[in-house]
Amino acid sequence: MENNSYDKEVAGVEHSSPLEDRVVNPSVVENRYAGFWMRFWAYLLDIIVVGSINGIIVKPIFKAFDFAQVDQLFSPFWFITALTFYGYFILMTKFFGQTLGKMVFGLKVVSLNGTPLSWSVVLFREGIGRYISKTVLFIGYIVVAFLPKKQGAHDYFAETAVVHEIK
Repeated sequence: MENNSYDKEVAGVEHSSPLEDRVVNPSVVENRYAGFWMRFWAYLLDIIVVGSINGIIVKPIFKAFDFAQVDQLFSPFWFITALTFYGYFILMTKFFGQTLGKMVFGLKVVSLNGTPLSWSVVLFREGIGRYISKTVLFIGYIVVAFLPKKQGAHDYFAETAVVHEIK
């Protein structure tokens, strides 16, 4: 008698297909971690998006209300543009698991333990972690090229990684 359910049962052990493993149990699939250059280009695109938001929305509002557009630390203009920067990364990562730059390059932020990204993880990764990564000569980003899971400092502390999306 021919066994038509070979994919489901082999030698008395039930198995699922590779496609089911990807959909049902993402921890079964081995992640392809995104390297430095792929993440760099995605980040560059995100900076262009944030700069565009600031140029199209924030600057005209400041100009319309005749507020000074002084780019000094802790000025109102600096505060609003920083809020736009961090807000963009926090909201996009929480609601989509990726920013527009990551979407274009097919990248996604995932939790290393396989759980959905919580608000605390996203706030830490994108807020505090990103600030730490940028502070000292961008070393927190440069380490992506050298770590096995291609994690930046903000990924490492938040226990996340950036992976190539499964298509």
